[in-house]
Order: sequence, then structure tokens, then C-alpha cells
Amino acid sequence: MTDSIMSKAATMEIPINSNGDTGTLPEDDSLEQAAKLQWSLDEKVGSSRGTRDLQQVMVSGPNLNETSIVSGGYGGTAEGIIPTSSIKGSNMHHSSSSSSMTAEETTRGVAVEKLETMKKWGLNTYKCTKQMISERFGRGSRTVDLELEAQIEVLRDTKRKYENVLRLARALTNHFYNMVQTQHALGDTFADLSQKSPELRDEFGYNAETQKLLCKNGETLLGAINFFVSSINTLVNKTMEDTLMTIKMYENARLEFDAYRSDLEELSMGPRDAVAMARIEAAQQQYQVQKDKYERLRSDVTIKLKFLEENKVKVMHKQLLLFHNAISAYFAGNQQQLEQTLKQFNIKLRPPGADKPSWLEEQ
Repeated sequence: MTDSIMSKAATMEIPINSNGDTGTLPEDDSLEQAAKLQWSLDEKVGSSRGTRDLQQVMVSGPNLNETSIVSGGYGGTAEGIIPTSSIKGSNMHHSSSSSSMTAEETTRGVAVEKLETMKKWGLNTYKCTKQMISERFGRGSRTVDLELEAQIEVLRDTKRKYENVLRLARALTNHFYNMVQTQHALGDTFADLSQKSPELRDEFGYNAETQKLLCKNGETLLGAINFFVSSINTLVNKTMEDTLMTIKMYENARLEFDAYRSDLEELSMGPRDAVAMARIEAAQQQYQVQKDKYERLRSDVTIKLKFLEENKVKVMHKQLLLFHNAISAYFAGNQQQLEQTLKQFNIKLRPPGADKPSWLEEQ
């Protein structure tokens, strides 16, 4: 009943004159009664509902998602209302599109950089290959440092000879190791026969003691030879190899330097228009870069060759003295001198069974 009365009241029009005053209307008893009835209902329900609404607003706060912005001023039309949810969504879409564009630009930049690197590598390879073929067929010139080239050739020849020494020393170690193992087995056999042959006990006992002594001295000599082999291996396969790697880099730099030098010479003999001058200037810059690289590596090779020669003399002096003293003492049967030689060069013999690495070393 209340809803019907209120709908009736809501449909009534209140005319307003030019001064803003309401016009006179005939009195309506039904409207007055409806107002009184609504007022009594509001007094009963309004207190409790108002309390709950106030508590809900204080606890949850205003709903910002439902907030609207009125763009047309007070009393504007609904067309000027912009929901804040649409503004928030547009900002999120704009940020996501910006991040995707940034990622795309980064990917494009990486691809362009890789393409440029590949282009430079291909051009450099073409020029170096052309220079190499020209040198082999005698058509191109090459930069030669006669003194440095002679030192490099001596080093390579020395390395080949030292590799041969290393190969023979390893073969000697293997053969001598087998001989020591044979002497050890023979000594054990003589000792066993001396216990089982009473009539030849003394003879088998003498030979067993001799083989055991030879086996002990042989193990001492093996320690000295293994130290000799290890030092030669370090000198040949690490020190000399490191110097040869630097020489390889120097030779590659020399080839690149000659390639860019020949390219600059060809451009210099051509026309002198604006495009050609720009190419000549770029070639001049590349030539200077390769020249600096070549000179730096040539200086590195010279220094390493000098240090290598000093290190080689020091190492070989010590190792050759060790090898001579150990071999001489062993075959002279001088056990005391043999042990003194190992102490002189700080060589420690590994105990039997130490050849097998531990489970920690195998990991």
C-alpha cells in the first residue's frame, strides 16, 4: 500500500514559476495521509537501518570502483559521467602495450646487433682469405719480422725435440717399472723357495735379499724419473704451448693487418670522389685498429719468448742434474747417494698403493 501511494506521489508534477516559487495547487488529502504514514514508518525503521549503514560505511569505506566523475557540472546529463573503472582499465591496457612495445624493441635491437656482427665477421673473413690466397700464389705482400720469425722457428723446433725426449723418458719409465715389478716377484719367489728347500736355503736367501734391495733402489730411481718426466711435460705442454698460442694469435693479427693494408692501398689508387674518400677514411680507421692489435701482439710474443728461454734454461738445468745423479747412483749401487739425490731435489716417494686415487679425487 505504501509503495502504491509513493508511486502516485512521485508521478505528480510541481510547477515552478519564473521567480522560483511553487504555484498554488489544490490540496490533496491522500497525499497528506501518505506523507504522514511514511513518516511514521521511517521513525520506526530508520534508526536501526541508519546505524547499520553507518557501521558498514565506517568499516568497508566507500567503494571507489563505483565512483563516477561528473564532467558537465552540477545538474549535468548522464552523458558526461565517466566511470572510474573504465579509466583504470585504459591505464592498464596502456601500460601492457607499452611493456610489449619495449620488449619488441629490445628483441629487434638484439637481432640488428647480431646481424651487424655477422656482417663484420663475413667481411673480415673474406678479406683475410683473399690475403692468404694472394700470399700463397705470390701475388700479395706480407709483413715480415725476420728476427721474431727466426725465434719462433727455433721455439717450434725445440718443442719437437723436447717432445721426443718426453716420449723416450716415458718409455724408459714404463720399461723400468716392469723390471722393478719383475724383481719384486722374483725376490718373493726366492724367499718362498728358501723356506721350502732346506738344502738351498742360503742360496735362495742371498738372491731374495739381492732382488729386494734392487727393487727398493729401483722404486727410488722411479721416483726421480717420474719427477723428471712431470717437469718436462709441464715445460712442453703448458709453458711452450701457451707461448705458441700467443704466436698463433700474433700470426692471425698479422694476416688481418696485411689484409686491411692491401685494401687501403687498393682504395688509395682509385678515384677521389666524395664516396671514395668516405670509404678511404673508413679503411684508414680499420687499418689503424689492426695495426695497433698487430703491434701489441708482437710485443707480447717477444716478451713471452724471452721469459720462456730463461725458464727453460733454469728448469732443464735442474732436471738434467737430477736425472744424471739418480741414474749414476742407481747403477753404481750407491743407495745412500741415490736417497741423497732425492732429498736434494725435494722429491718424496709415494707409499705403495698410492697410485690409485681416492674416492674423493675420483669425484
